Amino acid sequence: MPQLDPSIFPTQIVWLAITFVLLYLVLSRVALPRVAEVLEARQNKIDDDLDKAAKLKSEAEATLKAYERAIAEARTEAQATLREAAEDAAKEAQARGNELNERLGRDIRAAEDRIAQAKRDAVASIADIASDAARRATERLVGKAPEGAAVKAAVDAAMKGGRG
Repeated sequence: MPQLDPSIFPTQIVWLAITFVLLYLVLSRVALPRVAEVLEARQNKIDDDLDKAAKLKSEAEATLKAYERAIAEARTEAQATLREAAEDAAKEAQARGNELNERLGRDIRAAEDRIAQAKRDAVASIADIASDAARRATERLVGKAPEGAAVKAAVDAAMKGGRG
């Protein structure tokens, strides 16, 4: 085999060195810079994406905090509104209760006045009925009708004596 002939080794070594130098120059000047550019572009894109992700994360956290703050404020406001509504309802119930108590008090006083008037009327009519009954009873027993004024005086005296 001619490749293994030691007489051509020096020329093969020269060509091997020239090929390696040319390959090195082509790779270092053309191929490797392009690969380095691609790798650098990828790294820059990754760094940009990570920066954007960090910004979006911080914006999301800020939005979440604002949302939680808004929810807390809404809850506080709702509780205050409910408390105010409960207080207003209690005040209105108290006012209506007081109004009802006053109206019932007036109705009770009016009823007591009517009862007292009915009692006075009944007592007055009792005296008339008692006078009439006494006059008739005397007329039946005695056979003669007594005078109206005398019967009325006797009934009034009996009623005053019976009360005291």
